[in-house]
Amino acid sequence: MKTTAAILEAQGNDFTLQEIEISDPGPGEVLFEVAGVGLCHTDLAVREGHLPFPFPGVVGHEGSGTVLAVGEGVTKVAVGDRIAASFNSCGQCSQCTADQPAYCVQFMERNFGGTRADGTSALRAGDQQVGSNFFGQSSFARHAIAHERNVVPVPESVPLELAGPLGCGVQTGAGAVLQSLDCEPGSSLLVTGGGPVGLSGVLGAVARGVKTIIVSEPMASRRELALSLGATHAVDPLARPLSEQVREILPEGVRYVLDTTAMVPVVTEIIASMGQRGHLGMVGVPSNPEAALNVNLLEMQARGLSFTGIVEGNSDPDTFIPELIRLYEQGRFPFDRLITTMPFEQINEAVTAQANGESVKVVLVHS
Repeated sequence: MKTTAAILEAQGNDFTLQEIEISDPGPGEVLFEVAGVGLCHTDLAVREGHLPFPFPGVVGHEGSGTVLAVGEGVTKVAVGDRIAASFNSCGQCSQCTADQPAYCVQFMERNFGGTRADGTSALRAGDQQVGSNFFGQSSFARHAIAHERNVVPVPESVPLELAGPLGCGVQTGAGAVLQSLDCEPGSSLLVTGGGPVGLSGVLGAVARGVKTIIVSEPMASRRELALSLGATHAVDPLARPLSEQVREILPEGVRYVLDTTAMVPVVTEIIASMGQRGHLGMVGVPSNPEAALNVNLLEMQARGLSFTGIVEGNSDPDTFIPELIRLYEQGRFPFDRLITTMPFEQINEAVTAQANGESVKVVLVHS
């Protein structure tokens, strides 16, 4: 069938809307009509060449919608079901069988390879194969092919067009706090970066009962939003050294840190902000893939500091997304407050709006 997609023709280009052909779902695959799709930094990292993906290609990895058809062997969902799509995984490696699909041994191939496992693409423009299967979905389109492993049913309690970010940005931030760092109730947390991932971490910390939640964010509007979501403090890292501001609030330093910036100068200040046995979790994608951190090994040992790289909040979408939905239904996880909707046709305008701080998380919706 034919569909409309936002295609990246080459590195650095704007998205262009084009009519392309999408195949029927193969074994284990799910074809769905996209109701909404979140705009994520990772999509733009592909555009800027910071992450691998073939051009021309269709990215987008926070899609949600309605199942139109299923391939052979699919039993999790059926035609007409409401679903959100998340990242893809193989289901067979040591990490997948240990319920840690975010660390799938084949994560890069399954999510950034641009094809199915057999080398074919679900998308074509005339005679040309188009890069597809981005995070197992390529949902910057009116229709998308996902896999049974990376779709999750969505109940009527959640607006369908808003559900997509649960599959990546929201579960990454919340999962980092609730699972990767496993912040203790009554403890303290520093979040560097007040974007959708960082603020999802704030929502997770509030739900967990973290006592002191500090958000470091240069944009005043995002600091205000962080406070309204339950952060106890919001500081401007450009005003004074972050470590000074944190230690004015917590003289002994902070127990947990969620870093969404992946910027070496920020991480240096974070280390100076951490208390004894402080635990730093990093979810950001460095703009320079070769960026490295120089740390004092004796200090790390003497202070009992630990560092964790985090992918997708250590989430198994089949169990964690329903957990977040239950919190949302209870009024304890209002992730929808992070979202601004824009028409899908305005995808390039949405990139600008999100970059300049007009919106925290844009979800592109189809009319």
